[in-house]
Amino acid sequence: MEALWRPSAERIAAARISAFMLSVNRRWQAGCTDYPSLWRWSVAQPRDFWASVWDECGVLGERGASVLENGDRMPGARWFAQARINYAENLLRCRDERDALVFWGEAQLQRRLSYRELYAQVSRCAQALRAAGVGRGDRVAAYLPNMPETVIAMLATTSLGAIWSSASPDFGVQGVLDRFGQIEPKVLLCVDAYWYNGRPVDCLAKNAEVAVRLPSLTRTVVVSYVDDAAGAGTIAHGVSWADFLAPYADEDIDFLPVPFEHPLFIMFSSGTTGVPKCIVHCHGGALLQHLKEHQLHGDLRAGDRIFYFTTCGWMMWNWLLSALASQATLLLFDGSPFVRTASGQAGTILFDYADAERMTHFGTSAKFIDAIAKNGLQPRLSHRLDDLRVMFSTGSPLAPESFDYVYRDIKPDLLLASISGGTDILSCFALGNPMLPVYRGELQCRGLGMAVDVFDEAGQPLAPGSGGRGELVCTAPFPAMPVGFWNDPEGAKYHAAYFDRFPNVWCHGDFVELTGNEGMIIYGRSDAVLNPGGVRIGTAEIYRQVEQLPEVVESLVIGQDWEHDVRVVLFVKLRDGVVLDDTLINRIKQQIRQNTTPRHVPARVLQVADIPRTKSGKIVELAVRHVVHGRPVKNIEALANPEALEFFRDRIELRR
Repeated sequence: MEALWRPSAERIAAARISAFMLSVNRRWQAGCTDYPSLWRWSVAQPRDFWASVWDECGVLGERGASVLENGDRMPGARWFAQARINYAENLLRCRDERDALVFWGEAQLQRRLSYRELYAQVSRCAQALRAAGVGRGDRVAAYLPNMPETVIAMLATTSLGAIWSSASPDFGVQGVLDRFGQIEPKVLLCVDAYWYNGRPVDCLAKNAEVAVRLPSLTRTVVVSYVDDAAGAGTIAHGVSWADFLAPYADEDIDFLPVPFEHPLFIMFSSGTTGVPKCIVHCHGGALLQHLKEHQLHGDLRAGDRIFYFTTCGWMMWNWLLSALASQATLLLFDGSPFVRTASGQAGTILFDYADAERMTHFGTSAKFIDAIAKNGLQPRLSHRLDDLRVMFSTGSPLAPESFDYVYRDIKPDLLLASISGGTDILSCFALGNPMLPVYRGELQCRGLGMAVDVFDEAGQPLAPGSGGRGELVCTAPFPAMPVGFWNDPEGAKYHAAYFDRFPNVWCHGDFVELTGNEGMIIYGRSDAVLNPGGVRIGTAEIYRQVEQLPEVVESLVIGQDWEHDVRVVLFVKLRDGVVLDDTLINRIKQQIRQNTTPRHVPARVLQVADIPRTKSGKIVELAVRHVVHGRPVKNIEALANPEALEFFRDRIELRR
């Protein structure tokens, strides 16, 4: 396969990962000559590799002599047992006048904070939290947009050794309580309102209900965003952000040194099959893994300006914020990426942002790239994008046609890094790489230090380039593994989630293939894999074909139990004014048949008005499958648009 992009020799030589390879060769006599040999060394010598990441990426803290104990146990391995660090201290290492945060709230608001100003605000917030009784191990929860106050509060919380958790303000009351109710926060931060698609969305009534139903709260802090005069009103334990910080002047922050595995973040699973799991990540694991991914795989440097389109309810928000530890500027955006501006069409505001703020790293979802391609946007012609070097994509598999679109219509000289991991590890198993070419439809490589493999159903590894598809697994411990689940003292839920399928092996739940380039193709979630006639089919294979048709905006496919087998059922959301008729159904089936196999062709194709998705934008095949089979969906609060499920219920077409 011909590469879509190859880094120049000069770019490879200047890449941070190249300097890292030279360093480990000198220090450990590793003998690495290219990325595959570097990856193999990193998983064969985890102690040497992770010690080098700590040193080369500039971690602040005491490392200690021990790097890995019980390295043959998963779970059970222990990393850097003697280390003492603080995540926030590593992110606040700068105190100068360069931009630390730039914020756009759609087209309504723009703000910026220097590193000095950010440090001062975190100092004041940490003092306020301490005065509110927050200390080591306490939980602080945020029900906030992706705005500077959210960053400030997170850094203040973690500087104290307290534990941070967040959800975006578009969550309903029950969705927030399903999450925060499990972890019993001492302080809740919320917002008066937020902007979405040019309109303000009021939050005060939801805030009041959430606060009164969280008995653990001693303080509810209300941030003003849409209305500067908004106060805490009648919210239980309420105080405005301004009044919360008012008594305190900025001073040097007393960062609490904590063990490597001290809890940092509580993240939540999507919760579409029940109450969300509370996944606990630690100071050292998150910091070390993100430094590796940003600096080595993303080639992020001091002074770079990094953006990711995300809310505070998605792990990519946490991932983005760690870029402060690399002395980069964070470009924050809150609102709709399709809000219309006075000068542009829907979908251009993020590229306006890229030009205005000299963005070097642009992160978004595969769905956004697909949507702007369908809308005919050509940022290469409408924008300069002079500083843009890297484009990240995640959230769902990036279709091969989207790779073509990026290089044709966004920028031809660009590292397109399709990355994949999850909330479960707060990071990635497969990543981009500035040393390697980009091949159409492929994630470039397995991450350094990650013993990623693909197992068949019998637990046997499938060789790269064999064409075999199976379960994405990790066969050795890594620092970003969760320290456990909240309220799971014996670890039974944690073990069942990842280690029951293959003992002592992390089974991630993705259905994938390792290519002959040692890259990866992801075909969808394992639990959504279709199985007609006993043949396993990844849902992404069907989406790729269907969504090439101009009439189709989006699609969702499930396997329906039928006559002691499974039949494939495809639901399509069509462009405005388009109706699904026999001609279009036949075109859809022909597109699938010609480009895949007869097994992929759906037995039924049905039109729906909308596709249900989680708050982070992922479509929910399992929830739809439950509805089609008459089973309850346990937690519709996890969905951004739960009303869409009604389009799938009691469809007469599925009874025959």
